[in-house]
Amino acid sequence: MNFLFLYVSMFRHTFILLASALLCGAAFGQAIVLKDGTRIASNEFTMDGDKIVRTIKIGDKSATTVLPWQNIGYLDWPEPEELLEAKNLMAQAKSEEALALLKKSLDFFQKFEKVEGNWYQPVFFAYVETLSQAGKFEDTIKLIPLLKTLPLTPEQKMSLRIIQLDIDRQTSSEYTSILAEAESILSDTNDSGVGASIWMIIADIHAKKKEWEKALMAYLRIPVFYGTQMQRVPDAELKAGQMLAKMKRYEDAQALFTRISDSYKGSAIADTAAKEKAAINGMKNEPEEEAEQSPEGEKTDKAAQ
Repeated sequence: MNFLFLYVSMFRHTFILLASALLCGAAFGQAIVLKDGTRIASNEFTMDGDKIVRTIKIGDKSATTVLPWQNIGYLDWPEPEELLEAKNLMAQAKSEEALALLKKSLDFFQKFEKVEGNWYQPVFFAYVETLSQAGKFEDTIKLIPLLKTLPLTPEQKMSLRIIQLDIDRQTSSEYTSILAEAESILSDTNDSGVGASIWMIIADIHAKKKEWEKALMAYLRIPVFYGTQMQRVPDAELKAGQMLAKMKRYEDAQALFTRISDSYKGSAIADTAAKEKAAINGMKNEPEEEAEQSPEGEKTDKAAQ
């Protein structure tokens, strides 16, 4: 267990450094290109509702003008830094901040939805996917119909399949069929993002069925085998701690909750971990309950009595 925590912490640190380095150069080249070839850099205009307000500097003075939409040729816009930064925030268990960042980006690109080179579709998809990962169940369901109207890539179609499966997991008790679909998806791809998403669903189903040990092992697969999907790790770690508490491995759960609180300070997950720890603080691990023989010679579980 300690090896796992060390591994995750080291990988998270590396991921955040890499993300920061990539973000530094992401904004370069963002511009509106007019039909006459004129480039208007992102720092030369602002949005006022649906109006594009361009700032023109003449010497030490500046003037503003409203840019007609019909004059726009296309957007010359590298991949929005918000997409990577949102994943970085999710890796720090800051889902609300990630959603707010994506929503701001979505509002911007939605205005340019008809303009060539806009990023509305991928940002919208990322927003819905993050809603799902953050457990915003009702908000996710509301946006699914609109999401299905967009031209999706094969990868996005797979992600949508997973989002729908997660909805089924929360609305249906047909666990056998859901697990079968999860296994089918796993067999169709080697993508680590898909794997992490599916194992979260599998783990949640085991938890619903009160199969605590199976759920624990499924949650732990995410940081161990899908560590690159850092946006999935905080929730998986928290739920693993909850499974340990269910299994009455209280000392182990306390250690994990402490580490989560320290690793994701300022996040809702850190607050939850602190509350979970307080509820079992000072309690010792209990030995696994063994089945005992009933008078009729049948084995019974103490916990069921």
